[in-house]
Amino acid sequence: MPVAVVAIGGNSLITDPEHQSVQDQYLAAAETDHHIANMVASGWSVVVTHGNGPQIGFILRRSELARNELHEVPLEVCGADTQGAIGYLLQQNLLNDFKRMGLPERVVTLVTQVEVGSDDPAFQHPTKPIGGFMTEAEASERRTVDGWDVMEDSGRGWRRVVASPYPLRIVELDAVDRLLKAGYVVIAAGGGGIPVVADDQGCLVGVPAVIDKDHASALLAAELRADLLLISTSVDQVALNFGQPDQRWVDHLSSDDARRYLEEGTHFRPGSMEPKIRAILAFLEAGGGEAIVTSPKAIEDAIAGRAGTRFTR
Repeated sequence: MPVAVVAIGGNSLITDPEHQSVQDQYLAAAETDHHIANMVASGWSVVVTHGNGPQIGFILRRSELARNELHEVPLEVCGADTQGAIGYLLQQNLLNDFKRMGLPERVVTLVTQVEVGSDDPAFQHPTKPIGGFMTEAEASERRTVDGWDVMEDSGRGWRRVVASPYPLRIVELDAVDRLLKAGYVVIAAGGGGIPVVADDQGCLVGVPAVIDKDHASALLAAELRADLLLISTSVDQVALNFGQPDQRWVDHLSSDDARRYLEEGTHFRPGSMEPKIRAILAFLEAGGGEAIVTSPKAIEDAIAGRAGTRFTR
């Protein structure tokens, strides 16, 4: 059976500011899961990865509000919490889909650690905003008392910033591979994985950082020798000159063309499509089969070549 890693965004579980509750996210997960279930029914072995940005923000905000009553939750533990919670939403919906479709009910969520380098330059220049907004005085106190890195965020207030190091190793890779070969759909590397570093004895230690979900998904796909990396996002296709009068949707990009457009710097927005393109290039350069970017509702059509943007070597 061909293997696909399907990466869905944490924002895809929150359709708008009026629908952020856990029940709303459950219903949104059901819509995406239905398309993944159809992939499985058509013969794919699937690993699902997901983002967790909004959900980690919710946990951190609750922790901040309750810090006079309870201990605060370390960032890497927030990542583990979201892996379990979002995994539960996806896992239960998939199980119910499989039951209705008469498919084997085999889905598992795996809490996944991802090793990063302790010497990664990102730790010297943290840039990823997390958590709620603060006044300058609150930010200064957090910097002094808790050692946080803080910065002013686009005139909206001050926020904590953390490193976003590059993923080096999926710690539970062997477990993912074995479960996949046993016929399970595996939900893994949620939120880019729990960031860990190896100490002097080689033991793993969690660090307060955020790993890009698409880069971790590309690494996982490459190490599994996946046939397909499918990145599900808010648009049906990738566009050149995005947001400009001459914007143009594209059906196919070779890795050479994608790299050239990336280097031109005017097509893919940082923090949006750019990291997805970089992750896809890393997957293809590592020997991956092909990659697709599309929206959840267009997954089946994209696999059939009728939608999405396809990337090949």
